Amino acid sequence: MTSERSVGPSLSLDCQSAALATALVALIVGAAAVARGAPVHLVEEKPQQITAVAPNVYLVDFGRVAFGNLELLPTANSTGIVTVHFGEAFADGRIDRKPPGSVRYASAEVALDGNNPKIAAPAADERNTKQPQAVLTPPNWGVVLPFRWAEIEGWPGELKPEQVRRRAAFAIAWKDEAAAFRSSDEMLNRIWDLCHYSIKATTFAGVFVDGDRERISYEADAYLNQLSYYACNPDPQMARDTFDRLMRFPTWPSEWAPHMVFIAHADWMQTGDGAWLAARYEGLKSKMLLERAGPDGLLVSTEHQFKHDDIVDWPALERDGFVFGPVNTVVNAFHLRALALMANLARALGRDEDALEFESRERTTRAAFQQRLFDPARGLYRDGSGTDHASLHANLFPLAFGLAPKANRQTICRWLGTRGMVCSVYAAQYLLEGLFENNDAETALALMTAPGDRSWRHMIDCGATITWEAWDQSYKPNQDWNHAWGAAPANLLPRFVLGVQPTAPGWSRVEIRPNCGRLTSCEGRVPTPRGTISARWERNEHFKLTLDLPATIAACVTLPTTGSSTLVFVDGHPVRANREGNGWHLENDLTGHASVELR
Repeated sequence: MTSERSVGPSLSLDCQSAALATALVALIVGAAAVARGAPVHLVEEKPQQITAVAPNVYLVDFGRVAFGNLELLPTANSTGIVTVHFGEAFADGRIDRKPPGSVRYASAEVALDGNNPKIAAPAADERNTKQPQAVLTPPNWGVVLPFRWAEIEGWPGELKPEQVRRRAAFAIAWKDEAAAFRSSDEMLNRIWDLCHYSIKATTFAGVFVDGDRERISYEADAYLNQLSYYACNPDPQMARDTFDRLMRFPTWPSEWAPHMVFIAHADWMQTGDGAWLAARYEGLKSKMLLERAGPDGLLVSTEHQFKHDDIVDWPALERDGFVFGPVNTVVNAFHLRALALMANLARALGRDEDALEFESRERTTRAAFQQRLFDPARGLYRDGSGTDHASLHANLFPLAFGLAPKANRQTICRWLGTRGMVCSVYAAQYLLEGLFENNDAETALALMTAPGDRSWRHMIDCGATITWEAWDQSYKPNQDWNHAWGAAPANLLPRFVLGVQPTAPGWSRVEIRPNCGRLTSCEGRVPTPRGTISARWERNEHFKLTLDLPATIAACVTLPTTGSSTLVFVDGHPVRANREGNGWHLENDLTGHASVELR
């Protein structure tokens, strides 16, 4: 990287009040965006390698895919037409000009005129510029597309590294060094690197989008992207802009609507900003799907809804044989989680009557959920009423959302482990969360790094530099190779393996609870609005944790049990700790720098 530059501007329970609130949000957003300026900029990047691959044809490799275009810097007296080919895929030593699905290839012609710099950019793609929902990049950039390689034909003389630059689009707020993760498993480290860069590279549009095929914001994509973005960068603005865009341009799937509550709650935990939340609170009520609730509180789907809107997972072949019907376990799991989070948000804003209403609905609906959808004989959830089929999805979501009875959670974890990753990269976020939250890090990490074509190891083995929309082309032939919802380890590894998560809004208090699996060491940095948390742990016959906390953050610490260890020391002094399940929980919070050891 040699230079940076910024361009272009950024981009009550009743339905009537929610609609008015949504309109108000749109006005707030427009004013805020104008005042704030551009959230993204173009960064000039040098090529990593230039190779002559044919007479008068140079292959330029930038090492990783990024969204951008090229700037050519010819010498004096340069004339003629240069053809530039852009590609994400590589085959037989050249750019693949007929890549599969939505994998990108494009070309452009540039007329050289002496030593005047020239921008090489292809024509706009109608697939990702459809209005009003597609997110457009600033016109003065020229068209940007994802590519790693460029082939330049017709260059006068030898193409030198200083004569070509990629102008790559990234968030202005992004800092590569803000987050870090390293463990005793080198494959896991490579997976984190892939996912960390994927979050950076997909900030090109200024809001979270689904990839390059449509460049549309989707609620589920946005929430998964938000979790990983926060794990890499503490700035909430891009997630907020995406939320506001989705209030204007919602999408259709049933489970995508409650994801808006998830996004708002994640913002509250990240920032503790009640003013931002209050301005959007009424609009959130329309995302609860309360109009579909039956007498027992469970959501009921019409035939159109369970054939079209109830998504369970995507693409459709990733649903593990899920049986759809009027009462859908996955849809209702999302509804229950949204009710619980909305009650929290209502309490935070002093809307106590709303909080009581949401809490009451959640209790009633959860009882019906358990009575109608849980099979106590198997200890598993059915896909819905009227079927005995138990899919991976009908169980992973209740587990991740804390709905499964405590006595049955280990049974569900073991069962999920035997099934493997028979879900999409989207549902994998929740599958792995459920396993980590129930102390089954060994299974979760094994799934991340598994051989075969359903893991992040597979993406790396295939040469991916940005995570894919699906595990493999065979599961989604039209998939993008630049999809942030495939980057779940960017948030899962710091949250659960390093073990750092907020427990109070705005990160005033955190939980440090490492999940080790088979790892023997782990270290990293977690950015927060209050500063960076650094942590390192080592596990052998004992367990040792070293922490550096910003001055205004207190940490509640739980260490995993090791061998026959029973004593906990902080900076060499014994402290009081209680055995809770498979961990030792310190009675007092820690602040500043601390070295904690279990002996």
